[in-house]
Amino acid sequence: MADADAVPTEGARASRVETFLWAAVLLTVAALSVPWFLWRSSAVAFGLPVWLWWHIGWMGVAAVTFYAFGKRAWGLGIEPSDASNRASGDEVEP
Repeated sequence: MADADAVPTEGARASRVETFLWAAVLLTVAALSVPWFLWRSSAVAFGLPVWLWWHIGWMGVAAVTFYAFGKRAWGLGIEPSDASNRASGDEVEP
């Protein structure tokens, strides 16, 4: 019961903020992957429709974003942080 009343530590707050920021970034990447605003455009560049070039380029952006997420924040919001494990007395498995 004491853990429920505990004030979140600075690390836990930072982790929560980072979780929401990554969620916003990943939702933006997903939402803009389909170029709805270019579908009525008949413009062509290098033999392909512009909306297809947008999609190809955006998939590159998505790949870089997912790479950064995998390196920096994989498990964020799922696995407990080390700070919250120490505060609650749980042991971290190796």
